[in-house]
Amino acid sequence: MPKLLLSFDIEEFDLPLENGVDIPFEEQMRRSVEGAEKILEILKRNKVVATLFCTANFAENAPDIIKRAVNEGHEIASHGLRHSQFYNADLLRSKEILEEITQVTVRGFRMARMMSVSSKEIRKAGYIYNSSINPTIIPGRYNNLGYPRLYFNDDGLIQLPTGVTPKFRFPLFWLTLHNLPLYLYNYLLTKTLSHDGYTILYFHPWEFTDLKSVKRKYRLSPLITNNSGDEMLSKLENVINHQKEKGTLFFTISGFLKTLDSPAKP
Repeated sequence: MPKLLLSFDIEEFDLPLENGVDIPFEEQMRRSVEGAEKILEILKRNKVVATLFCTANFAENAPDIIKRAVNEGHEIASHGLRHSQFYNADLLRSKEILEEITQVTVRGFRMARMMSVSSKEIRKAGYIYNSSINPTIIPGRYNNLGYPRLYFNDDGLIQLPTGVTPKFRFPLFWLTLHNLPLYLYNYLLTKTLSHDGYTILYFHPWEFTDLKSVKRKYRLSPLITNNSGDEMLSKLENVINHQKEKGTLFFTISGFLKTLDSPAKP
């Protein structure tokens, strides 16, 4: 049966900073905590598991969210120390902080904004896998068409690119669910799962809060604010239920890796 790997980048809401707009850290955390709580509720209600890539900064300021996620069967992975800043030393430090809070081994890493990061440094910090590649083109961000679409072994580090369609590499990430008609998103996701056998999706907690009301204040793109808040919650729940009806299985990323005979041969 196809396997769906839901993932969420649990981070402080620093998106306005990219637009040159200051936002107090308390507001960054308030919005992301609100969204994270909604995510955990929807996962619990639908009895599915996910991987939460958390910044250590978020985890230190909202440890109850992280501990609850672990207690409810979700995987905690690293999303760096802080979302707006990165140094190679952060790879190990963020892992140590998350493990101290959760008392669980952290196996995976995802770079903020899916930016490039050294595989050698990730391995050196003790991670087993990296999910920082969106194998498509996002104008102004990256061109990752040279990478495989599916998981591969990168000299001992398992690379797990996020989901794109087999043809044209159309991304199935958060912005797509915001803006595509639900029937079309479900169609593309089902086709991709059928072709590849698994897919990784990723979202952020702040998407599940009302962004329309702060659209002008934080200079947010309509692509981001469209269908935010409760509308996005409804869309995600529809996707989950649609796949459950088709018999799709839900795994954490580490759980998925345990089902593979050889990660070196996708």
